[in-house]
Amino acid sequence: MIAEFEAQFIAALQSIFDQFGWFGLAVLMAFENATGLTPSELPLGLAGWILLAAHDAPPVMIFVGGLYAALGSLAGSSVTYWLVRLGGRPLLDRIARWVRLEPSHIRRSETLFKRWGPGLIFFGRLVPGIRTLITIPAGLASMSFPQFLVFTFFGTYIWCTLIIGLGYIIGHEWRLIGDLVGRFTPWAVAGFVVLSSCGLLIHWLIQRRLRLQQVYVKSDEYEEKE
Repeated sequence: MIAEFEAQFIAALQSIFDQFGWFGLAVLMAFENATGLTPSELPLGLAGWILLAAHDAPPVMIFVGGLYAALGSLAGSSVTYWLVRLGGRPLLDRIARWVRLEPSHIRRSETLFKRWGPGLIFFGRLVPGIRTLITIPAGLASMSFPQFLVFTFFGTYIWCTLIIGLGYIIGHEWRLIGDLVGRFTPWAVAGFVVLSSCGLLIHWLIQRRLRLQQVYVKSDEYEEKE
């Protein structure tokens, strides 16, 4: 049953790519980021093979394909962002029931966003299982939309380019990408935690230095008055 569904899904993807090319991939990525219902590895990996490797396209086209995919992802994420931001928790609960999204996953993404801040939007886009969920806490927290756009675009561009590149390199064995991503995920999570911790440490050190400078300035002003 699962194998038959996968075969039908792959056939549908091939038809979309044959008819619409990179624009079709952009639409697929918009749907994936807006709903979280489909894994991005399938369309991205298959695009690397069908739209690039099968046509002997130069490697530089990987970055062009990544741009199309990232723009589609940005459009889909923006839809979810504004729905959550304007509709709030009541609308989010209805959407979660419709797409069968576990409330625990939402709470987990909110906790991560509160802990790591806007930087989660960038680094989280590189972590499977988190990359589509992090739009939700950004909308609930009314994160600056321009900031959301910048972090989302660059994070998704790196992710999409990486998976398309894997599909290009592996070719017709692109199904191995799922296994590669599974092996990569623990390292991505660990890297995210390390980088986020470093960012928090740097932020704390900068704030501490600024506070000390303010104390010194006030102390100097007091001595001058004396």
